[in-house]
Amino acid sequence: MPADLAVLGLGQQGLPTARAATAAGIGTVGFTPDPAAAAGLNAGRPPADGFLSAAELRRMLAAGFRATSEPAVLGRVRTALICAPTPPGSGRAPDLGAVRDAATALAPRLRPRMLVVLESVVHPGTTRNVLRPLLERGSGLRAGRDFHLAHAPGRLDPGSRTFGYANTPRVIGGLTPACTEAAAAFYGRLTDKVVRARGLAEAEAVKVLETNFRHVNIALVNEMAVLCHELGIDLWDVVRCAETKPFGFQSFRPGPGVGGYTAPANPGGRLRLVERAREVNERMPRYVAQRAAALLNEHGKSARGAHVLLLGVTYRPDLPAQEGAPAREIATRLLGLGARLTFHDPFVTQWRVAGQQIARADPLPESAAEADLTLLLQPHATYDLQGLAAKAQLLLDTRGATPAGSAHRL
Repeated sequence: MPADLAVLGLGQQGLPTARAATAAGIGTVGFTPDPAAAAGLNAGRPPADGFLSAAELRRMLAAGFRATSEPAVLGRVRTALICAPTPPGSGRAPDLGAVRDAATALAPRLRPRMLVVLESVVHPGTTRNVLRPLLERGSGLRAGRDFHLAHAPGRLDPGSRTFGYANTPRVIGGLTPACTEAAAAFYGRLTDKVVRARGLAEAEAVKVLETNFRHVNIALVNEMAVLCHELGIDLWDVVRCAETKPFGFQSFRPGPGVGGYTAPANPGGRLRLVERAREVNERMPRYVAQRAAALLNEHGKSARGAHVLLLGVTYRPDLPAQEGAPAREIATRLLGLGARLTFHDPFVTQWRVAGQQIARADPLPESAAEADLTLLLQPHATYDLQGLAAKAQLLLDTRGATPAGSAHRL
């Protein structure tokens, strides 16, 4: 199948996009500057982060998808989606290095009437003020006149069995109305609903709002967790009761840290509430380590020399990705207190913290019985939490996943 679409950036956002396009019958090529990564995908080896299974990759390849590190293929498509990663960089702003590299590879191969869409997480103004000049200088073409330029913020929910690519509305905003319509026509082939923003900046700001909504509300419930513990209140019962309100409330759960690929977005440091939320959420790993030490002390044990078993070290349940997972900082702090650590995770076979190899606990029930404290950080579906609660000497549940009354909770 001739390629009609190029997806630049084959990470946790680009690969699911390429899968959706391939499933829709669009000839798709994936571009990565890493030849080894391209060869691995073409050989049927998906990335270890778990956002694409081996079976899904096989179906993509059978439908004609190919990965490449050769930029020449970019000149033969009609649509290019830039899904390059933008991890936090200097001053916590998105690092645009991979976006710039993708634009540099694409620009000399731009052709009239092509559609270019930036899907990467960026601050408002990036598509117009960073991407547009790179594409225009490298191609000699003018955005909005010779080629279409748009932004479509990513909206994937990794691991969700409810919301996939097709049933999640996509927001798009173009440099010009014609750019918006070109992008709407393309995404209309992939998703059930397309929502048109007024322009590039509005579409970019959607991601800022959506990301910060999550971080701010998690910070609120994390602060409530600390307060309720100090007052002797069962926070989880408070949340259970509050979520019965049919209006004006959306339920969030506390945890040992936020984790994930998307950091709070605070353009220019102007959103004071977002900065405060970041501080609250970043202190949770320290708080969890303190709670663990305090729980040991309450039962006549010191953290120094205590055997602590960590359950679940990934950042989301039932996925192997560890990006931003709070488990590593919690482990580092417990090691600093002198604890002896073991870990278990069905998706992680080897785990190093602070240069130290942490032993994997196996078999799990017996390991929980032997540990002075079992710390549940991620409730993977394979865990028999009721059985673990019965076996463990002490169990601290940071996710509220164990049966009520069976464990100590955050």
